[in-house]
Amino acid sequence: MSPVAKRKKGKFSIPSKYLLLILTCVCVALMAVTFFTDYSASPLNKLVGYIVVPFQDGVSRIGTWISVRIDELGELRIVLQENQELKQQLDELTVQNTQLQQDKYELNNLRELYKLDEQYSGYEKVGARIIARDSGNWFHAFTINKGEEDGLAIDMNVIAGGGLVGRIIDIGPNWAKVNAIINDDSNVSGMVLASSDILMVSGSLQLMGDGVIGFGQLIDSQNTVKVGDKIVTSNISDKYLPSILIGYISEINQDSNNITKSGKITPAVDFEHLEEVLVILKIKQQIGDK
Repeated sequence: MSPVAKRKKGKFSIPSKYLLLILTCVCVALMAVTFFTDYSASPLNKLVGYIVVPFQDGVSRIGTWISVRIDELGELRIVLQENQELKQQLDELTVQNTQLQQDKYELNNLRELYKLDEQYSGYEKVGARIIARDSGNWFHAFTINKGEEDGLAIDMNVIAGGGLVGRIIDIGPNWAKVNAIINDDSNVSGMVLASSDILMVSGSLQLMGDGVIGFGQLIDSQNTVKVGDKIVTSNISDKYLPSILIGYISEINQDSNNITKSGKITPAVDFEHLEEVLVILKIKQQIGDK
């Protein structure tokens, strides 16, 4: 075996437990010297100043850093708790704000219905809420939450938003289905309010894409009818009570026969955002019988 191998094999080492015991004894000895002797003026004081003081300063800095971090963690917990409470309050306020906006919207609708009720004060009416509608972008056919138990009947006129909506075509004990004047199968005998000329208002879901419905069969030999004139239900309508506002003329065209005119009407009712309506508790036949 080579000398190098022997040298490595015979290398001196101290077990860890003995090394720890030696260091402990040294520390105890230094403590004893510090306690029983005055080394403030001795060279040992300078050695301690170079070794112990920086160590103490480092320990102090670490302790301060740890203390600051602990305080920050405590403050962070408080902030997180306050943040959670604020989130809950924000959620509650959001719900309350939404409810207030809904109440405001419903209040505005009720105010409009109240004005409409005063406008047609000659008729007894009952309010109803729309609970379902046929597919599509507009309320061309819909169901309300009032029916026979509330005194409603087929062919009763329905109004909202300042004008005519349609009429009841089907009914049950606590519901009724309304067909709107914008529906493709709807025809209403109308009258130009300014000139009393008669015309026929025809529903058209296709035209409602432009926010209008059509009219035709207008005989205006004096050319008195103009854009902006009000159109109301006529006295000769078989299903609708007279003088209910339908809308306003937005376009007039001369027909090819040079006798009649046709055009477009902007409805008085917003058929895209209906929620509540008024039902007039009379039908045209009852008015005629009286």
